[in-house]
Amino acid sequence: MSVFAGWNIQGGAFLRRWAPLPLRLIVGYGFMAHGVAKATRGPDAFPALLHAMGIPEPFLMGWLTILVEIFGGLAVLLGSFIPLASVPMAIVLLVAMFTVHLPYGFSSIKLQAITETGARFGQPGYETDLLYLACLATLVLGGSGPLSVDAVIKRRASLGRRT
Repeated sequence: MSVFAGWNIQGGAFLRRWAPLPLRLIVGYGFMAHGVAKATRGPDAFPALLHAMGIPEPFLMGWLTILVEIFGGLAVLLGSFIPLASVPMAIVLLVAMFTVHLPYGFSSIKLQAITETGARFGQPGYETDLLYLACLATLVLGGSGPLSVDAVIKRRASLGRRT
């Protein structure tokens, strides 16, 4: 007998319908957490880092990144306008991957040593960037699923067509 007996999940439709929700929650929260962390370090901290890396227009680029992370993350979390929000989010991920993470290889976890104070890790690679990109692509292609702003908009639009 299936673990999901009685859930009426013929052909896995139930699971397919709800699969976007955990993706939205982790991607949305993850982006927002990174954006808020950058913003709370002060208005010049992240742009100064970009300047040190030789990124052109570091103040503008820094704050655009922060805004994309916070508001793009919120859009994904709420399931609103996922295809539109995903474009600048993917750009931020690709820039981070090619300017910061690529030299450190694939793995996002690089255990260097175990010390008295705990584990010490090296710089993360591009693995997490690829995971975020895969999640965004899945949401764009498969939709934002239930409990989303996009689902409410779609439902209202279909009701409007019936009248």
